[in-house]
Amino acid sequence: MRKGISTAHSVVEPSSQTRWVAGVLVVFYALVTMIPLVWIIMTGFKTPADAISYPPKVIFSPSVEGYCNLFTTRSRQTPEYIASLPPAASNCEEIARSQQMVVAGPSNFAPRFTNSLIIAFGSTVLSVGFGVMAAYAFSRFKVPLKDDLLFFILSTRMMPPIAVAIPIYLMYRELGLSDTRLGMILLYSAVNVSLSVWLLKGFIDEIPREYEEAAMVDGYTRLQAFRKVVLPQATTGIVATAIFCLIFAWNEYAFAVLLTSGEAQTAPPFIPIIIGEGGMDWPAVAAGTTLFLVPILVFTVLLRKHLLRGITFGAVRK
Repeated sequence: MRKGISTAHSVVEPSSQTRWVAGVLVVFYALVTMIPLVWIIMTGFKTPADAISYPPKVIFSPSVEGYCNLFTTRSRQTPEYIASLPPAASNCEEIARSQQMVVAGPSNFAPRFTNSLIIAFGSTVLSVGFGVMAAYAFSRFKVPLKDDLLFFILSTRMMPPIAVAIPIYLMYRELGLSDTRLGMILLYSAVNVSLSVWLLKGFIDEIPREYEEAAMVDGYTRLQAFRKVVLPQATTGIVATAIFCLIFAWNEYAFAVLLTSGEAQTAPPFIPIIIGEGGMDWPAVAAGTTLFLVPILVFTVLLRKHLLRGITFGAVRK
């Protein structure tokens, strides 16, 4: 009897020279993409004169003036009044007095930053929560006109936000949701839920139905099977979707400019209007931008572990 001949594809190991070239290219690309970020961080520690100097200064004397201007408001006073004041109690006060000014109080950056945290994370939780339930329904049940509904959900992402900004503004004004955190959370959730449904449906489709059927044979209800079987398997997709939704809500500018002005204004519309005594205060703008990057960076780094863990978490896949 003739034996079958099995063939296998061989994997050619890259040479040491190829690895070295690939490593150099990756490092070069990383350095180039990091230049704008590094420059923003450096500008936050420059004085206003150094920030606009030409040619640009790479070596400079660090200063926290930009961060002081970001978190405080200042008023100009006479030299006699400044001389009558007690010694400065902080670096910001000392910097202000060196410019014949005094610290008048805190700025609006901290409240705007807090609004960004509440609105972005609140809308992310809602959009991912509703998205995972809708995606599970589309994936597991026979929904009438499912393909048409999925296309309609996707079509809400096809138009630019500014195209619907005016109708939303008029509707929010009538409902009393203009310039409120709740209104912005609901709006960002409605915009993000379409992305959430489409991304999560793909992940849930990859989870075999047999796992849920086996769980329900063991006595689980549909909801228990969804919570204990499907959700752990879909952890990777949920985390990835949450990151995308958070990035959109965190950086959104058009709706924030039109629908907020004070109480619910987020950081993106506030940072560009930081004005110094001689015009745009670039060190303060760079300082605000640097701090604005921190939460989204920390969120992504923390969930990166769950992204890797979610691949093998739960039952063994087919």
